[in-house]
Amino acid sequence: MSWLDTIIQGILLGGLYALFAAGLSLVFGIMRLVNLAHGDLIVLAAFLVLLLVSALGLNPFAAAAVALPVMFALGWALQFLVLNRTLGNDILPPLLVTFGLSVVIQNGLLEGFSADSRRISVGALETASLKIGPVSIGAMPLLTFLSAVGVIVALNLVFYRTPLAFRATSDDSATAGLMGIRAERIFATATGLAMMVVTIAALYLGTRANFDPTMGPARLIYAFEAVIIGGLGSFWGTLAGGIIIGVAQTVGAAINPEWQILAGHIAFLLVLVVRPRGLFPRAVD
Repeated sequence: MSWLDTIIQGILLGGLYALFAAGLSLVFGIMRLVNLAHGDLIVLAAFLVLLLVSALGLNPFAAAAVALPVMFALGWALQFLVLNRTLGNDILPPLLVTFGLSVVIQNGLLEGFSADSRRISVGALETASLKIGPVSIGAMPLLTFLSAVGVIVALNLVFYRTPLAFRATSDDSATAGLMGIRAERIFATATGLAMMVVTIAALYLGTRANFDPTMGPARLIYAFEAVIIGGLGSFWGTLAGGIIIGVAQTVGAAINPEWQILAGHIAFLLVLVVRPRGLFPRAVD
């Protein structure tokens, strides 16, 4: 039963990693942009939620709801005014710009909030749990996983079932432009949606663990690994990738606590050996 509990906890942890990765998967799937500041944007959103909670006395979930449109506007403006200018055949400009953005965000947060770690309290939910047979499941990890599934379903609906032309722009932005679709606005909307997903990820990051201004790059690594394991541009693959990393980490920690992080990286490498393009690749060369 202890191994069953370990695997279940790993699956639930994978939901958090899938939330880290879903926004990154959306942006890459539509515009092939690798955002090196993605992890720092998650941390920025976590501090925004914390600020709303402490300054306005809001419930963390209400604070996240207030932060959603703010992060959407930030993502839209960032893409429309800055990142759209870097897109093209050369992958170096967006990498350099987003790396610089990462440095700016980290140092800005250090100036504004210091290097101290913070946490967002959700009261009784922190210790609440559900008993299912012999296994006890924490309420927050379960809520995180369900939110991840909900986000993946919503992104699939937005990508494939709405008139926003995400799929057409993703497949061939030049042809979409000939049809009157303004690719730069579609890209900006996609980044805005990705920032809304980032806000949801930030809420659960801040309520489940301590966070500080310098932890963004580590979240970026987990997000990258989940996206690559699942297959570039595949939303359900991103969820599968997050689960694989989460299970690998909890199993590794059960064997030896020092192996937790390493086990996730080893699982990532093993998947790449077997399936270099990931488990469910959507993107084409």
